[in-house]
Amino acid sequence: MKKLKSYLEWREKEFVEKYEGIRIADNMIDSYTAFEFEGQQGPFVAVINQSLLQCDAKPSHPWMLTIAINYDGKNTNGLPDKPTYKQLDLIENEITEQLPDHNGYLNLGRETGENTREIYFACKDFRKPSKVLYQLQQKYNGTIKIDYNIYKDKYWSSLDRYLPQ
Repeated sequence: MKKLKSYLEWREKEFVEKYEGIRIADNMIDSYTAFEFEGQQGPFVAVINQSLLQCDAKPSHPWMLTIAINYDGKNTNGLPDKPTYKQLDLIENEITEQLPDHNGYLNLGRETGENTREIYFACKDFRKPSKVLYQLQQKYNGTIKIDYNIYKDKYWSSLDRYLPQ
């Protein structure tokens, strides 16, 4: 038991070094799949980067960032109207500019429906995404509600529902 801690630290260091030099998305041709499905309160539309979702180097980006942007879709069956859709795209683009893929932040896709857009990023670390999302929450405070969650998901299993069966 005395040696267990040092052994686990050594194994983790080896694992991290194995994936340290890998940069997914630089030489990858992106292939997106669009999904449309019915939720409990209305339709959902999702666009997912299948190339990234099926890559074999997922452990190189072990942190999952899920961003939820709420909007008023009561008159459009839970989906955004055109002005709201444009605003959601602007916010997503702003996030993508601040969290670029070449720095270790991969935009895996998004899901829109039931008055919420969720955007999924796989990240090499959790510190910068947390700071960026906090700043965006402050910027859009009172205008639009932005929530986020960062958790460890080494194999991106939280997005398995988008993989082909």
